[in-house]
Amino acid sequence: MTASPSPALSLTDLSKEFGGLRAVDGVSLAVASGERRAIIGPNGAGKTTLFSLISGETRPTDGRIVLFGRDVTRLSPHRRAARGLARTYQITNLFPRLTALENCLLAVQALTPVKFHLHRGLRRYPAFFERARRVLDAVGLADKEAEAVRNLSHGEQRQLEIALALAGAPRFLLLDEPTAGLSPAESHAMTALLKSLDPAITLLVIEHDMDVAFALTDRITVLHYGKVVADGLAHEVKANPLVQEIYLGTS
Repeated sequence: MTASPSPALSLTDLSKEFGGLRAVDGVSLAVASGERRAIIGPNGAGKTTLFSLISGETRPTDGRIVLFGRDVTRLSPHRRAARGLARTYQITNLFPRLTALENCLLAVQALTPVKFHLHRGLRRYPAFFERARRVLDAVGLADKEAEAVRNLSHGEQRQLEIALALAGAPRFLLLDEPTAGLSPAESHAMTALLKSLDPAITLLVIEHDMDVAFALTDRITVLHYGKVVADGLAHEVKANPLVQEIYLGTS
C-alpha cells in the first residue's frame, strides 16, 4: 500500500491566549499540497490570529505547526519564508512613493543574500529585474512597472501585493482578505487572478465575501470564537445549518 503524501500544512491543537482571551482554541487541520482552502467566520473569530501563528509573527500558547514535513512551531517568520511560506495582509503594506517595479525588487532582494542598491542600475542585478518583471506580468501589472504605487488604484495595489508574495517563488500562500475594499469588478478580477496561479502553490485564504470563497477554494474551514466548528467541501459547508446560523445570519 502506498503511503499518502504528507500535507503541506498541519496544525495540531493550536491555541493562542491573550491574557484571559483564548483567540485561537485548539485548532487542528491539515491542508494538502496544491489545495485551495478558505478560512471563514465572523469578526473576532480568530482568523487573522491563526494566520499570524502560521506565519510565525505570533508564538502559540500551545500546539504544533508542521510545514512541508518540518516542525516550524518555533521558527522565525524569515525561516518559514525560506521554506516556501508567503503572506499578504488585509491592509495594504506597500511603499507608496516607489514604483511597482521597485516594490517588487525589494521583495526579491529580501529573499536573497546579495546586497542590493536601487541606484546602481539595471545591469548590476539582471536576475532580480527579470524576476520582478515576471511577477508583475503574472498579476497583470506589466504596463504599470514605472508607476508610483500611490498612483495605482486600490485594486492594482492589491494585485501588486500578490506580486510581492510571488517574488520569492513560494509553495504556500496565506492571503488575508485579498478582495477587501474592492469593487465587484475588481473582486471578480482578483478571483480570476488567484485562480490562475500555479496549481502547485497551496492557498489558504481568509475571505469575508462568500461568493469569492466558494468560487476560489476547494474546501472551507469555519472558525467561531477561535474554534473550528465546520470543515469540508464548499457545498457541504454552505449547506451546514450551524454555519448558516453563526456566519450567514440565518437560523
